[in-house]
Amino acid sequence: MTNITSQSSTAPISDLFQTLSVAPRLEILLAIGASEACVCHLEAALGYRQAFISQHLMALREANLLETRRDGRFIYYRLADQRILEVLVQTGKLLGQAVAVQPTPLTACECPNCASAKASSPCSGASSRPEAEAA
Repeated sequence: MTNITSQSSTAPISDLFQTLSVAPRLEILLAIGASEACVCHLEAALGYRQAFISQHLMALREANLLETRRDGRFIYYRLADQRILEVLVQTGKLLGQAVAVQPTPLTACECPNCASAKASSPCSGASSRPEAEAA
């Protein structure tokens, strides 16, 4: 009996799940959600150091999960395909865990996107989270 799927057809799926297997990367994707976020926004949302976040953003970009937009000194990250959020939510359901997309803006973030949103509506502060050690 032959195998229906070849290793070459499953390799991209395996690569995607390997990229997603790192918890901070999942947190970053959920923090970006359906909008976009800069590194300072992700720092405020997740409580990780800039260098730690940047390292994981690079891996997510290399996996073609993120796209970028520059606005002055800020680089904004957005999901290349919004369907990845549904994959994360469905995976959480499969495991019996709620997966929540982070709301924006954050009061602790000073980027122009959050500043303009804060000016137009009140928002809650950033959640506290212990700072992660860079690997």
